[in-house]
Amino acid sequence: MQIWAGLGNPGTQYAMHRHNVGFMAVDLIADMHRFAPPRKQFQGWVQEGRIGNEKILLLKPATFMNESGRAIGEAMRFYKLTPDNVTVFHDELDLVPMKVKVKRGGGNAGHNGLRSTDAHIGNDFRRVRIGIGHPGQKDKVHGYVLGNYAKSEMGALADMLGAIGAEAEWLARSDDARFMNEVALRQA
Repeated sequence: MQIWAGLGNPGTQYAMHRHNVGFMAVDLIADMHRFAPPRKQFQGWVQEGRIGNEKILLLKPATFMNESGRAIGEAMRFYKLTPDNVTVFHDELDLVPMKVKVKRGGGNAGHNGLRSTDAHIGNDFRRVRIGIGHPGQKDKVHGYVLGNYAKSEMGALADMLGAIGAEAEWLARSDDARFMNEVALRQA
């Protein structure tokens, strides 16, 4: 079993924020792969399903971004898994908008959701880094990540999320390089 956690903030007022792109990704994966309906568990919402031969638990923490790790850690311990079985989908300032990169381990680059996850399970989990770009000045970051995607970005956002969902089987198989390549090809 694998846990795929999307990072974001609960509530409709946050739904289209750049900071919520992790929620958007797991929602689309659930829809495309016909996961079970969401239910409340582990301080969040979970959906169970299969991608290829792999059983996946999608998790959207309801703890708000800064405490995301509590929900992820609770689910991981319940299923007696290790950080190797956890994938976190999150927004990434250091990547151009709509670029998708996967890596295992590393720092949190000031991302509070990653900082919380590191504190609760360590940093050896897999990260699906979804580029949102940088606003250019450090003092504008907070408003930028907590701002909605622009109307002009909606087509590219839908294409990128669709590519993540369509190529999720490569992630389930732990073929991160193939996943990144196929997502990039779908966006070309």
